[in-house]
Amino acid sequence: MTQKTLSITLTARDTVDRLTPQSPVAFAAVADTSFAAAAAVTVDTTHRFQTVEGFGGAITESTAVTLQKMPEAARREILRAYFDPAVGHGYNLCRVHMNSCDFSTGNYSCSEVAEDFELKHFQINRDRKALLPLIKDAFAVAGAPFKLFLSPWSPPAWMKTTGEMNHGGKLRPDCRDAWATHYCRFIEEYGKEGVPFWGLTVQNEPAAKQRWDSCLYTAEEERDFVRDHLGPALHRDGFGHLKLMIWDHNRDYMFERAQPVFDDPAAAKYVWGTAFHWYVGDHFDNVQAVHDAWPDKQLLFSEGCQECWGGDLTPWFNAWQVGERYGRSVIQDLNHWTVGWVDWNLVLDEVGGPNHVGNYCSAPILADTKTGKVHYQSSYWYLGHFSRFIQAGARRVTGVSTRDELETTAFLNPDGTVAVVIMNRTENSIRFDLKYNGLTAPVRIPARAIQTLTFAA
Repeated sequence: MTQKTLSITLTARDTVDRLTPQSPVAFAAVADTSFAAAAAVTVDTTHRFQTVEGFGGAITESTAVTLQKMPEAARREILRAYFDPAVGHGYNLCRVHMNSCDFSTGNYSCSEVAEDFELKHFQINRDRKALLPLIKDAFAVAGAPFKLFLSPWSPPAWMKTTGEMNHGGKLRPDCRDAWATHYCRFIEEYGKEGVPFWGLTVQNEPAAKQRWDSCLYTAEEERDFVRDHLGPALHRDGFGHLKLMIWDHNRDYMFERAQPVFDDPAAAKYVWGTAFHWYVGDHFDNVQAVHDAWPDKQLLFSEGCQECWGGDLTPWFNAWQVGERYGRSVIQDLNHWTVGWVDWNLVLDEVGGPNHVGNYCSAPILADTKTGKVHYQSSYWYLGHFSRFIQAGARRVTGVSTRDELETTAFLNPDGTVAVVIMNRTENSIRFDLKYNGLTAPVRIPARAIQTLTFAA
């Protein structure tokens, strides 16, 4: 009988290990089931929970134009780093903005002609310059189209009560049908370009009046728009199969925002789930609360990044705590029933942009358009510990730790392998036993490290 072994992949601060394979460890029969002094992580694959859709990031205009400025070899390197399923992260779930967002080079929409309720002048010419070429190149590196979902930051200015895309405002009541049709036209035109969509959100951050592209909805307004306009339009035009998500904002109010929609059967029938961000507190219990109240609805983390308050990227360049922030969020979100985790901008330039309102932030890969150098941040390595090992279709299984310092999540992949991600944010290495099905393997995780353990179930 072949001895079962544990494969270990490690990323650790103050070392050269970055997604680096370690020497495998052999499992042995557990000699004593009594309480032991060593810490332990126990995995039980008989208890199974949500199914994973995937991992990825946002393909924004800022990312696209930044990559266009890079040398071709660097551009290809970055695309492989994210989308190559053999040597990269194998990203398979990504977000794209419909009309402009803060990480565009300026305000624009696909329907610029005022009062064009029939959208006779609808076009996606702007997206053909940078966004669509990047998406197609990513598809090529991935080997096939992956799951893509759209999010609007604002309707066209003429559809708004304020007459502008920035600074909040609301959708004009007489434009609700035209705006619903706008989603369908966008999906249709992208489809003609060979870019299909998997899903969409109703509105990015509908409770935030931003100095950039934004639009405000109350929970009831979002419910009514979905029930009476967007849901029917999607079904009318043959897009009823797409995964429609509400909220697309922070975890703090996600339960309150979900309740009016999911408690209305006429609206809820159109909605696949709730999308959420991380910018106001952790509130992981709120993610769980939405699942517990509506277990038939899905949960998707749709945006998170390290903000650069004051526009200064310097404090976060190569900062290890940024990767740990990502790691903790992914572990906790997954353990609270989230089915996918999508980062914000895949790539930004040397100042954390471009951004048409100076709302700069960091990204897992920073591309210096002046020198042509590619800088991998700690968040890139941390995200890879999930996306490279937890496959689409994987089921979360029981993974529990006897130490608070060992943060963990575990999955059973469709190919029969088990992936266990363990993070240690302390300044001390920790020795623990990985226990599975009557077997145990001794493992040590260094200080300030993350590791993925894999083995055959």
